[in-house]
Amino acid sequence: MGQSFAHRIRIEAHAIWLAVRDPRTPAVAKVVGMLVVGYALSPIDLVPDFIPVLGLIDDALLIPAGVWLFAKLVPAELLAEHRATAQAASQRPVSRWGILVILATWAAIALIAYEFVMLRYD
Repeated sequence: MGQSFAHRIRIEAHAIWLAVRDPRTPAVAKVVGMLVVGYALSPIDLVPDFIPVLGLIDDALLIPAGVWLFAKLVPAELLAEHRATAQAASQRPVSRWGILVILATWAAIALIAYEFVMLRYD
């Protein structure tokens, strides 16, 4: 079954992040990799996503171009190793209990903050 573009981008970004942290990666590639991962994960785009068509085209062009450049700067075996690790990590099951605990923690913090504000200004 084919993977979605977004899923492949997440795997590539994760693989690049792993490669950037690897001491075998050349320094120039580390800089390019940090820029690619930063742009892929950043909520700020060159062209905002709410602009029809253009907002998505920048992601569809810039991120793959950055991945291509990064792949040219590192040994193929190194990137293949990190892609395999990233792919395996994407196959791990999602802990619904973990998500629930995190959401409950944030809800409790919000409730405590609300109560604190209400007591202070009541």
